[in-house]
Amino acid sequence: MHISDGVLSNPVCIGGYVAMIGIAAVCIKKKMDPGDLPKVAVMTSVFFVASLINVPLGPTSVHLILPGLVGVVLGVMAFPSIMLGLFLQAILFQHGGLTTIGANTLMMGIPALMSGFLFHLVKGSDNRKLIIGISGLCGALGTLLAAVILAILLISAGEDFFGVAKVALLAHVPVIVIETIITGVAVAFLLKVKPDLIEVN
Repeated sequence: MHISDGVLSNPVCIGGYVAMIGIAAVCIKKKMDPGDLPKVAVMTSVFFVASLINVPLGPTSVHLILPGLVGVVLGVMAFPSIMLGLFLQAILFQHGGLTTIGANTLMMGIPALMSGFLFHLVKGSDNRKLIIGISGLCGALGTLLAAVILAILLISAGEDFFGVAKVALLAHVPVIVIETIITGVAVAFLLKVKPDLIEVN
């Protein structure tokens, strides 16, 4: 799902960086707590590893990205977490690109924020089945929104990428299903062993 260097125009890349820095600054200012750093580090690592494993599919490739799970666990800090993970991937493994870190962060970070907001609405509920169900929905929503933003960004790159955008959307349908299951199972597990990690009592 990462967009490589040379695909997007300079204005889109620059705009992506500006928006990324602005959103990250707001998130950090709103929620930065030194006590949350271990949790942020763990989720950044989960995102980092999961999204490195690519499965080629025609002109594109698919991989787990877990924006829903990251959003559920970290809330507002999901955006800076994904930003850091993408930066490390680009620097260490040339996964994605340096010029597109802003766009890639928006593509995966905004869905993570929206998933975190949705989960926040129910995490105080006494109904654990509802919490698990909504967490699965967050997993699906995060990946679906990321795929839609990917398609929009590819279409902005010109007509040559229309076909790729369509394939990318279709290719992520099975990923949406897998991430729905992973997120639901992960939250069910956390509810049993460490509910405070997702701020559920």
